Parts: sequence; structure tokens; C-alpha cells
Amino acid sequence: MNDSEATARTGEGADQVQVEITDCPAEDAHTVFGALNALFSSDRATEDVPQSSAGPVPTVWAMTVDVSAAPAAARPGRLTGPVTVTLQGGPWAADRLHAGLASVFTVHDAGSASGDQEQERQLRVSTRQIAA
Repeated sequence: MNDSEATARTGEGADQVQVEITDCPAEDAHTVFGALNALFSSDRATEDVPQSSAGPVPTVWAMTVDVSAAPAAARPGRLTGPVTVTLQGGPWAADRLHAGLASVFTVHDAGSASGDQEQERQLRVSTRQIAA
């Protein structure tokens, strides 16, 4: 790690990103969580399958991802449609998680808000199109 990375990663939890997934079926949330678990370590077990809530209320699934280690290789995942993913964490950690997701899915930035030491990013994640 170089000096600028070390400076960007100061403070407790600097290598952790809170991830929230919404606006999708439970199986798509499971696909995104599975990809994140293949890339990094998290507080959510791979076999922990998200459950849909009953009724018309929106469902939010969450996990905390530790991005301190370089991302592992992961295969592209197939989603039934676009998924909204919200990241909260330090800029360095959010960038690393964003890059990991982009290695598996097509990722579009949908908005962001930054504070002094933390940022929130909203992403739209979809199946990566593979050229034939």
C-alpha cells in the first residue's frame, strides 16, 4: 500500500462498506450478495438467502463488506433486471467495492452524496453483456 492509500484508509471501519440492495426480487439480491462474497469478505454467509417481505412495502437487504484485501476473481452474474445498490463508506473503500462490482456486472452511477470522511453512492447494477 502506498502513502496516499494509507492516508485515505484511516479511522475505524475505513475498510468496510455498508451495502443495501433494493428494487429487485430476492433472487437478484442473492446474486449480488453472492458476487460480493466471492470478491471480498462480509458479515453475510453465502448460503444466507434473502427473503422477500409480505405486502407492498419495499424490501431492503443489507450487508457489511470488508474491502481490506484485494478483490478475488468472480464470474459475471445474471440478474432478472436492474438492481439498486447503495454503498456507504469511506471514499477509498467505496471505490474498491465499486470496482469489484464492475468486474462482475454493468454498473451505472445513479447519484452520490459526500461528507467529510464518508460517502454514499447509489448504483444501478445489471447483467454484463458478453460479446459473442
